Amino acid sequence: MSWRKEQRRSERGYHHGNLKEALLQAALGLIAEKGAAGFTFADAARMAGVSPAAPYRHFRDRDELLSSIAQRGFEQFEALLTQAWDDGRPDTVSAFERVGKAYLAFARNEPAFYSAMFESGIPVDANPTLMTASERAFAIIRAAAERLAAMAPPGMPRPPAMMMALHIWSMAHGVASLFGRGDAARRKLPMSPEDLLEAEVLIYLRGLGFPTDRRPEPKPAGPPPVPPAGAPPGPWGTPK
Repeated sequence: MSWRKEQRRSERGYHHGNLKEALLQAALGLIAEKGAAGFTFADAARMAGVSPAAPYRHFRDRDELLSSIAQRGFEQFEALLTQAWDDGRPDTVSAFERVGKAYLAFARNEPAFYSAMFESGIPVDANPTLMTASERAFAIIRAAAERLAAMAPPGMPRPPAMMMALHIWSMAHGVASLFGRGDAARRKLPMSPEDLLEAEVLIYLRGLGFPTDRRPEPKPAGPPPVPPAGAPPGPWGTPK
């Protein structure tokens, strides 16, 4: 009898709307409130207004629910980093600084996603879709590291881009974690998270012997500019 009542409640919950999305949003709210480890599968169901059995229609368990949230987070993260990197324009150092700021902005503005991605303990390699999403986001940092490695002075060994990418990712994660926790709010820090990350990266690059000044990169040669109509002829006459 109790199983039938539970089944009827589950069916009503399933038809209340988009159950999968409701569960994802409920879990995000719980992560924001209690952290990635602070809620159960049943808590997510309760928050979504469905029975404890209803979530099993879409997710095997709590870890799979967290994996879906982390995947969505990495997809949004990748889009933000891609926009910030902008293929290294107008110069590598400036573009990389934007990537660092975008990293910190995501951690600050999307703490629940960030927690699911980096603090939930979910093994990324256990879920191929999540693994792909995380690798695509990391690829932006690696692309920036490859451009930075290309700035190595002549005659100096170029460090592996992967090593640089891992170091830089670790620095960004450390700064984001420091400023995202309560102790940072209670303790007055001498600089903003963006300034701290910039200082760490510049110190790291200078330690490797890299130039870090902003120098405009050469622009590809194009056709000579055509003067506007009615302009006086130049020393070689009016262009045909």
